[in-house]
Amino acid sequence: MDKRVWMGVLLIIAGIFLYATRGNAMDPGNVFVYFWPSIFVIPMGILLHWMYFYMTGRRGSGMLIPGGILIVSGIVCQISMLFDVWEYTWPGFPLAVAFGLLEFYWFGGRNRWILIPVFILGSMAIIFFAIFTLGAIFSFGFVGQTTVAITLVAAGIAFLFSKREDRSEV
Repeated sequence: MDKRVWMGVLLIIAGIFLYATRGNAMDPGNVFVYFWPSIFVIPMGILLHWMYFYMTGRRGSGMLIPGGILIVSGIVCQISMLFDVWEYTWPGFPLAVAFGLLEFYWFGGRNRWILIPVFILGSMAIIFFAIFTLGAIFSFGFVGQTTVAITLVAAGIAFLFSKREDRSEV
């Protein structure tokens, strides 16, 4: 990679770190507090993927299960650490298992029975992400009770004055 790319990545990481730690004292310990997933977890997942693709000649597909789990879990933990949103991101952990199993299916022997837990875990994670996301968006703290009340009244008025289709001719 070019030196400019590395410098750009380092500046982006430094900016995220400064944004996440605003109001806190800066010291080397904060790097480990906020970036432990990027320092320890994600590189282990990348290492397992590298070993599968370059060292085993694509014969050790079992390494992709923990590799995928570590990468997705690391991303979930990193987002949660930076923005303190653990209560919203926990469905990422079953999604991580689904991702690891999906990689094993995709690059392994294509055993279709592996898709059952992938579908169950992936669906569960997506449903919970949707529930928590919609719950956060539609909570009165985010939108505001006044806004929700005005929207409900406007929708009610729209229903009252909308023209009904005459179905007697059918």
